[in-house]
Amino acid sequence: MLKQLAPSPMIHMTILIWVKTAAQDPLMNGGYVNPPRVKRQFRDPHGDWWDKQERRNYGEPVHEDNDILGMFSVYEYTYTTPGKAIFQIGCFVATVFALSGVVMLSYPDKPSAPREFEGGLEKELGGPLAVRARAPGDDH
Repeated sequence: MLKQLAPSPMIHMTILIWVKTAAQDPLMNGGYVNPPRVKRQFRDPHGDWWDKQERRNYGEPVHEDNDILGMFSVYEYTYTTPGKAIFQIGCFVATVFALSGVVMLSYPDKPSAPREFEGGLEKELGGPLAVRARAPGDDH
């Protein structure tokens, strides 16, 4: 038989402390003043920044997601819309298929003419019962 254990008072105390902390500090960052979530790439590149490379002033608070919002994170492309990008990719795919079709229609079947041997190399290939090579006048 299994005994049913009563929850320990320590678990209840931990949950109460966690609920109290979350209510006092909903972002759970210790009261740190988080600046607005703005990617550094969108800041004025010609502004009078203390750190011109990172576009940041001395003493300015850093966002807690600075690794994502900094200048050395992935560049955000904003110069085209998703619809225009899909259209451009579709044009590229259509062009590749059209070019492949033109090449397929104009490309010859064989790159060279088949070789023909006098007598079909009957003696060299094993005699009269052997499979003959192509002789002059044979159908292709």
